[in-house]
Amino acid sequence: MTTPLPFFSIPLLMLSLLAASALHGASLSKFTLPAPAGALAGSSSIPPAAVAMKYHMGPVLTSHINIYPIWYGLWHPSQQSILRDFLLSISSYSTPLPSPSLPSWWTTLGLYTDQTNAVVSQSVSIAAEHTALYSHGPVLTRITTQQVIRSSLLTHNGTLPADSRSGVYLVLTSPDVVQQDFCRAVCGFHYFTYPSIVGFTLPYAWIGNSAKQCPETCAYPFAIPFYMKNAMRPLKPPNGDVGVDGMVSVVGHELAEMASNPLINAWYAGADPEAPTEIADLCEGVYGRRAGGRYPGTVARNGEFGSSFNVRGVNGRRFLVQWLWNPILKACDGPNKI
Repeated sequence: MTTPLPFFSIPLLMLSLLAASALHGASLSKFTLPAPAGALAGSSSIPPAAVAMKYHMGPVLTSHINIYPIWYGLWHPSQQSILRDFLLSISSYSTPLPSPSLPSWWTTLGLYTDQTNAVVSQSVSIAAEHTALYSHGPVLTRITTQQVIRSSLLTHNGTLPADSRSGVYLVLTSPDVVQQDFCRAVCGFHYFTYPSIVGFTLPYAWIGNSAKQCPETCAYPFAIPFYMKNAMRPLKPPNGDVGVDGMVSVVGHELAEMASNPLINAWYAGADPEAPTEIADLCEGVYGRRAGGRYPGTVARNGEFGSSFNVRGVNGRRFLVQWLWNPILKACDGPNKI
């Protein structure tokens, strides 16, 4: 049973101070506010000892990871292509990518192990996709999101297998789809499906395209809140789409946490599994060195178009993805740190 998200108890002043960080829900059952952008980056003002990232004996994804995107709503093929290329870039070993690359970003996951010392898999691919259109209407809740997954499975006349061993399911919603707590409290969340609803326990995540609803919150730093307009300019998105380029970092955030904490009982900080602080939560808003406050950090710029990025992918793609918590360095880490 899920517990209500404690959004309305958060003072508006605190929300204003933290809006620069994308509000990704760490778990389905409870929302916790992330640290301000850059608060835990590299030369952190918070001592590493203050972050107790611990292993809680649950499984991590050590086998080849199969990703199953579920396209919900009306998607333009060019937008799907950006997200598809991002997912295909995570394990692009057949075609070496220029540095800094997305596979090198994912290598941080190899520092997280299970009880047998097996590490999170470095092998990731798209196994199959499903188009759901508006099968459950234009407004989703946490429960109907799981029903969308159920309807996508072969066992319920869908097209996807129930891959409980190595599958992760991504429900990706188009800009016109409203999700429970979207923009107010989350830009994305991950959890696992309930057998009572879906029939299986499957790690899944939901991520929404915020272009029409809240780009200044969920597509930061490609859009910025009004009160920051005199302090900084938004960065130009590397693929020319504020909403989808903003989704990329949220998708990366949720994938990293599903791989290291798929059942909310593996790697996280804090004593409450209902409100875990996970490996991507610690680094929200951190895209490069010296990130902090309003500054996302030092990132590369495409000279031809002036767009910003910090990793390279397949098909000449560039992406801007947040850093991840490195348990050895006890700091946020990314491939563009040099």
